[in-house]
Amino acid sequence: MTGMKLAQRNYYGKALVELAGTNPNVVVLDADLAESTKTSEFRGVAQERFIEVGIAEQNMIGVASGLAASGKTAFASTFAVFASGRCWEQIRQAVAYPKLNVKIVATHCGISVGEDGASHQALEDIALMRALPNMTVISPADAYEAYAATIAIADFNGPVYMRMGRAEFPTITREDAEFIIGKASVLREGDDVTLVGTGQMVSYCMDAAAILLEEGIDAEVVNMSTIKPLDKGTLRTSILKTGCAVTAEEHSIIGGLGSAVAEFLSREMPTPLEMIGTKDTFGESGTPDQLFEKYGLTAKDIAGAAKRSFERKRS
Repeated sequence: MTGMKLAQRNYYGKALVELAGTNPNVVVLDADLAESTKTSEFRGVAQERFIEVGIAEQNMIGVASGLAASGKTAFASTFAVFASGRCWEQIRQAVAYPKLNVKIVATHCGISVGEDGASHQALEDIALMRALPNMTVISPADAYEAYAATIAIADFNGPVYMRMGRAEFPTITREDAEFIIGKASVLREGDDVTLVGTGQMVSYCMDAAAILLEEGIDAEVVNMSTIKPLDKGTLRTSILKTGCAVTAEEHSIIGGLGSAVAEFLSREMPTPLEMIGTKDTFGESGTPDQLFEKYGLTAKDIAGAAKRSFERKRS
C-alpha cells in the first residue's frame, strides 16, 4: 500500500533542521543549489554553520574534508551528477581514503529529473561510489526514509553517499520508522519471487507485486535502501524461500544494485536473476512518466521481469 506523494529532498531539509538543534558538530555545505537541495532549511536556522561555496563542487568536498578532519560532521550537497562525477577524485583522495566523516547527500538523481535531460540525469553515481573503499552507499525508498536516514548517517562515523530524487513520489515506509544503516526491510512477504528495489523503484516493486498477485504469483518485496554494505542476510533468507529474484533501480544496471546482488548470488547461491534499470545508455529530455516507460522502469516492466525469473526457476 502506498501513501501520499512527497519529495525526499524536502524531508532531507527537515532532518537537517532537527540536527541543527541536536548536534552542534553538524555543518552543511552547498554548491549554489541550496534552494533545490533544501539545505537552505538548515541555513535558515543555523547560518553560522552553513557554507555556500558557489559553483565549485570540488572545492566543497575539500572544505568538507577539512572540517571533518577538525572533528565536524560535514554534510555536502549538490545534484547527483555533480556530486559523484565532478568531485570523484576529491572524494577518493580527501574523503574515502582518509575515511573522514563527510556525508555527501545528492539530490536530482536518475531519469526522474525529467526535462533537464541527460546532462543532469545521474545514472552511474551508485557505481562510482560503490567502487570506493570505506564508502557507505544509501538510496532511501521515500521521503520518510530520507528523513530517518539523514538522522542515522549524522551519527555514523565515516564517509556516506546518499542519493535522492527530484520529484514527489509515493511513501511506502512508516513515518516513525528507525533507519538502520546496512539493514534491508521486507515490505511484503511472498513465496514465489523476490523483488529487490532501491530508491523510488521500491514503490514500483510494490505495484508490480499487486500485478503479479492477479496472475497467481506471490512476490516478496525487499527495500534495499543501503546498497553498500549489502544486507546479505535478508537477501539470503528471502531468496532461499522464493528461489528467484528481480532487482529494480533508477540507475544503470552496470555497477548498481543489480550488480551488487548478482555478485553476491554468483558467489554464494546461484539464482535466476533479472535486472530492471537503464541499459548502458544516457537518458534524454522528457517527463518522468515518459522516460520510465521508454527505459523500461515501470511496475509493468518489473512484473514482466519477475515472470521471466519465475519461469527460469521452474525450467
